[in-house]
Amino acid sequence: MDEEMLWPKTVQDRVKTGGDRELVRSYPYRSACPSTLWAELVASAESEIFLAGYTNYFFWTQVPHFADTVRRKAESGCRVRFLLGDPEGEATRRREEVEGVALTVSARVRTTLEQLERMGAVDGVEARFSAVDDAPAHLALSVFRFDADALVTPHLARLVGHDSPLLHLRRYGADGLFDRFTGHAEELWGRARGIEG
Repeated sequence: MDEEMLWPKTVQDRVKTGGDRELVRSYPYRSACPSTLWAELVASAESEIFLAGYTNYFFWTQVPHFADTVRRKAESGCRVRFLLGDPEGEATRRREEVEGVALTVSARVRTTLEQLERMGAVDGVEARFSAVDDAPAHLALSVFRFDADALVTPHLARLVGHDSPLLHLRRYGADGLFDRFTGHAEELWGRARGIEG
């Protein structure tokens, strides 16, 4: 007999089915996610790296040789995108007041902008600022896509990103959690504006 026929409740408790199938793992804090996972996902991506965090600054400090890896990925045909918040924007200023930390939101965004400038122009690497009207939605949810894997951080109240929870998702089909979160990021990207300079 089929195992599900013999022990349906046991199977349901141990095997992911339905909506939670795409949830690989959850972490109570983004900082609890091993830095090796970030590095592995960046290194293994072949077609898509989409970093839709408001600042994305921690990639430069957490992932070894991140700039070189991004350059190599882009040169081999991987699309690499950075969706950032505007460091001069009103939403950024308000978030800095809420967080009240020395390493401000605008400083974190500028860190990423400086690192991107150091990389120089690389075909396949794009960066945009989220639209003014989208900034609150962008601040509330960070989506980091690596092909069919995504790391998602819903930002809680006054907490900075590393203190908010993180979900590791893997795409298994249309309209699941992965598509919903990455679709949100794609929508923001579609209305985002280019970064001049």
